Amino acid sequence: MATLKYWLWLSTRKGLRPEHMDRLLEHFGTPEAAYFADPAEYGLLEGLPQAAGETLLDKDLAGAEAILADCDRLGVRILTIGDADYPDRLKNIYDPPVVLYVKGRLPAFDEELAVTVVGSRKPSEYGRRMAARIGLELAQAGALVVSGIAQGLDTEALKGALKGGGAVVSVLGCGVDVHYPWENRYLYDDVASAGALISEYPPGTEPEGWHFPVRNRILSGLSLGVVAVECTLKSGTMSTVNQALDQDRDIFAVPGNADAPLSEGPNRLIQQGAKLVTCARDIVREYEGRFPRAVQRSRTLPPEAEAARLERQTAPSREKRSAPAEKFLVDKTPEKAYIDKSGLTDDQADILLALGDKCLLAEDLIEATQLPAKRVLSALTLLQVQGHVAEHPGKRFQALARLKTE
Repeated sequence: MATLKYWLWLSTRKGLRPEHMDRLLEHFGTPEAAYFADPAEYGLLEGLPQAAGETLLDKDLAGAEAILADCDRLGVRILTIGDADYPDRLKNIYDPPVVLYVKGRLPAFDEELAVTVVGSRKPSEYGRRMAARIGLELAQAGALVVSGIAQGLDTEALKGALKGGGAVVSVLGCGVDVHYPWENRYLYDDVASAGALISEYPPGTEPEGWHFPVRNRILSGLSLGVVAVECTLKSGTMSTVNQALDQDRDIFAVPGNADAPLSEGPNRLIQQGAKLVTCARDIVREYEGRFPRAVQRSRTLPPEAEAARLERQTAPSREKRSAPAEKFLVDKTPEKAYIDKSGLTDDQADILLALGDKCLLAEDLIEATQLPAKRVLSALTLLQVQGHVAEHPGKRFQALARLKTE
């Protein structure tokens, strides 16, 4: 418990993003070492904004101790990225949370056929039926259903999985003791009993709009794939899909009527390479080699007359999925201001030149500039702070400025 308070101190520093915390842990080794470090050392870390460094100067542990007391009172487990049972799936994403709060029983995610099911908060009756069915059938096949706990399709998927007797996990954008929406307060208890409520926010944290897009990376990070049931092109569901693409997760989509607004998202994803699914069997077949028992169970589920035909119409392999998605998720033609090279480091200038009019991953920039990964990531962070580079879904970076020529 003594070391936990330093994890909580680090994770509650205002202005520190997960990637900043990762950099601190890489440099100092432990949160405790970071806490007791000479303040001058903070300024030596590449890519750490000045404001983020200043928040580390606050050594008050009262907040951390209050969180420890709350978790003890509420029966909430604190899981840190340094713990042996922290899921490797989540640990290996770009910006994993350094602390998770867990109410219930934490599944062994790395051994589970975990599938995230997400969709609109205001679905059609068709969407409700399909989300509930997929949740039910996944549970019957032995899969772990992951979702948010919002009204609409998240709720339907969870209720379906609970009806199927399966384990469920909800990832929240608030504290695990905060019922949001209030109408789902009883579902909170059911989920915690059958699986777990998980959040990176301490108990008592109220929901805020910006929490949910940040939360979505955990939804996809814990799973092998994401199922989009009904959603518009600009929605929280598509935000989760974008995170899943960046994390190299599988994308599944439930088709809908061509003229239905809530089918725009899934239908577009299918056009771009997502696997079309009409039942859980279409999903679990993708993992036959790794989870044969689930595939065997899925064969006992109620058959669909069109299942065989739809299976033959699957989309291209995952390797081809993320590139087409860029066509509608990224604006490639912004107005670019001209800036003087004298205000940039050599690394920043090299990155702007490499970006040009393209939208590239950090890996592409590392290859193009032949700079070490840490220097590229550090320069990208500073360029974003200065407003010269924008980060788009899928962790693609785009220049918003051009260098003045001599």
